[in-house]
Amino acid sequence: MGHKCFVSFKKEDIYYKEKLVALFSKEDIIDKTLDKVIDSENGDYIMQVIRNEYLKDSTVTICLIGTHSSENEGYDYLGRKKNYFIIRELQASLYNGKNNTRNGVLGVVTPEMYGKIYKGSYKCSLCGGNHNYVKIDDDTVIREFSQNYYIEPHDGCCWNENQRYCVLVKWDDFVKNPEKYVNDAYDKRIDIIANKIKVRAKR
Repeated sequence: MGHKCFVSFKKEDIYYKEKLVALFSKEDIIDKTLDKVIDSENGDYIMQVIRNEYLKDSTVTICLIGTHSSENEGYDYLGRKKNYFIIRELQASLYNGKNNTRNGVLGVVTPEMYGKIYKGSYKCSLCGGNHNYVKIDDDTVIREFSQNYYIEPHDGCCWNENQRYCVLVKWDDFVKNPEKYVNDAYDKRIDIIANKIKVRAKR
């Protein structure tokens, strides 16, 4: 394939993670996951450590979007977001550092989430056409994904693929042609839309 991929996932989605890894050669997958808090107040330092120790040499981050992958998942007993680690992984993926460029980001929606994300079509009151309603927000994904899928400010009544940084695909479509979707995400890295990427403060 030629593009080294990092997989960001929740432990509840280990089944899909293992199925996904099996689609690639060992050379194309970084089989690590962030599992410890980086003890620092310096956001750039945290991002660089994650890049160096976990995402090193990767150019695409594949985010498994399952039933526990949302911004609104809540907090743990330490008062930390339950999705702290996948938030950090995606922040680091979008980070342009001294020794790395940002990754392309590919969201793969697990079958359990189809009904929550793909809501059918609706008739637009502005253009009169039909648009697909894809629910990508704090209820379904972490904010680093949603803000770079529906990028604001935005002109028009809907977003086309050229107006998004994150690429989104259903699991069933992905497994038929994983290379296509990885390539789509990889190509976004040098697209003009990469200049509009948003990442929350790296604290």
